[in-house]
Amino acid sequence: MEVNPRVQVEHTITEEITGIDIVQSQIMIASGKTLTELGLTQDAIQEPTSYAMQCRVTTENPALDFRPDTGTIDVFRMPCGFGIRLDDGPGFQGAKITPHYDSLLVKITAKARNRKDAASKLIRALREFRVRGVQTNKSFLLNVLNNKDFLEGEVTTGFIADNPSLMSPLKERDRAQKLLHYIGEIIVNGTPKSLGATGDPPSSVNPIVPEIHMDHKEKKQSLKMIFDNHGPEAFAKAVRENEGLLITDTTWRDAHQSLLATRLRTIDMLNIAGPTSVALRNAYSLECWGGATFDVAMRFLNECPWDRLNLLREAVPDIPFQMLLRGANAVGYTSYPDNVVYEFCKLAKEAGMDVFRVFDSLNYVENMRLGIDAVGQAGGVVEAAVCYTGDVTEPKRGLYDLEYYLGFVRELEAIGIHVLAIKDMAGLLKPNGSKMLVAAIREEFPNLPIHVHTHDTAGTGVASMLAAAEAGADAVDAATDAMSGTTSQPSLGALVASTQGTKLDTGIDLHQVSTLNEYWEECRGLYLPFESGQKSGSADVYIHEMPGGQYTNLLYQSSQLGLTGQWSQVKAAYATANRLLGDIIKVTPSSKVTGDLAQILQQTN
Repeated sequence: MEVNPRVQVEHTITEEITGIDIVQSQIMIASGKTLTELGLTQDAIQEPTSYAMQCRVTTENPALDFRPDTGTIDVFRMPCGFGIRLDDGPGFQGAKITPHYDSLLVKITAKARNRKDAASKLIRALREFRVRGVQTNKSFLLNVLNNKDFLEGEVTTGFIADNPSLMSPLKERDRAQKLLHYIGEIIVNGTPKSLGATGDPPSSVNPIVPEIHMDHKEKKQSLKMIFDNHGPEAFAKAVRENEGLLITDTTWRDAHQSLLATRLRTIDMLNIAGPTSVALRNAYSLECWGGATFDVAMRFLNECPWDRLNLLREAVPDIPFQMLLRGANAVGYTSYPDNVVYEFCKLAKEAGMDVFRVFDSLNYVENMRLGIDAVGQAGGVVEAAVCYTGDVTEPKRGLYDLEYYLGFVRELEAIGIHVLAIKDMAGLLKPNGSKMLVAAIREEFPNLPIHVHTHDTAGTGVASMLAAAEAGADAVDAATDAMSGTTSQPSLGALVASTQGTKLDTGIDLHQVSTLNEYWEECRGLYLPFESGQKSGSADVYIHEMPGGQYTNLLYQSSQLGLTGQWSQVKAAYATANRLLGDIIKVTPSSKVTGDLAQILQQTN
């Protein structure tokens, strides 16, 4: 028998099940009281009617053989509640845990009517217990308490050795502390420069989400329903047979990529998703994914692009979704193995993507073939793009004449695409050129749906899209008014109003899209730090030919390289770089090569 003059660490268990304060009794005995006087005779002590169980929470890391950890406690929040007793040690917020003393933080004792209930209370208490800044043995304790053999009381001295899973670490997200650190960092040091937030502070006005109600009298089958029920070929046929002009709204992708460095957050799209699903129910598609959004979501917004697609698809079930696919580059900046591109397209289709706009920066059909085949195998709509540069109205311009584009369209059509996209990345397609190019394609390919994309950098976007529609285009890209113009797409509202009551009527209600626009007017104010400062359109795009989606990004990069105040010279250098590279088609990644060379030219004078 061991005789020990001090109180054992387990005395809390004895106290809980007998109701006797052992420490107090010791003090009173030391002062001269007898056990009989204290009523501590054996016959006076009641039989235990409950179970008690104790955990010792220490600053020891089970994954490292219970090595003591050191550091400063940032957060210390102890549990409480009926049946929970705490005997604390040196733990408190700001406490410095050194390797020179006992690593005990607190003893947690739970009392209940039976063993399993006592264990359940301990589990609840441990989960409520918050310690940040040092490692603890919480994970080990929780693993033990959740072990079936332990709960049944059927354990031996080999219990830990027989159950190595008890050492599995606890995965805690620490969301509150991370959020507080983030808010503190922003308040004290401002927005990180790496985000590109160099403009004015964001607006303090929270955008008001409007209500737009569906007219249940409409019984027109949507393009999304046609695609889901009958496949991409039926989708393409419905597009070609549609009376009027179809619209793709780029607000959720290319518009903010062109104006706000792709910084639009998922939450701001989700807020307006419901009204959008009503107002744009007759749209060709909503462009919401791919391009730079995949990369930026992860690098700058700390968002999962797959979560974005899933959430938006759930919120907008009946309008086709569209994305930008860089052929063999998918949504990255290198050529990926074939199986990666196939699997990516398969997963994107399963997550809710419908229309895949596939392009190659050099209009090289072999580079596009992988993307086209991958989309086709996934069951998506293959919208293959011919990238536009130069000016088809100037025969002496060089390579990029009308026959060049017709030849490339013939190659794409022979592969078996569903829709042809004319991708005018920089807004170089003037009204006359738009009419000439679309009319020539329509004459040779009467059954091929044509979808035209442009940017409004020079201010001619609406006129060019109307000219394309008159010449036989089935769909054009536009952005909500507040997110349109300059390097973005032409105004959606302007196109809806301009075609109202004509053979090109979009079937979109001007009042409803104007209501949507009120939200975006306020929402854009939240992104003032990412505004490029561009106040108006600029016709010098016909000289430098910089893509709209690159404009704001290159402007920010130039300032980071010390070229602030030299933007006009950088644009001139961009035109020079283009000539040095052989007057190439400029879109990711060839546009980046051109932009990098332009900045080098300007830096080195």
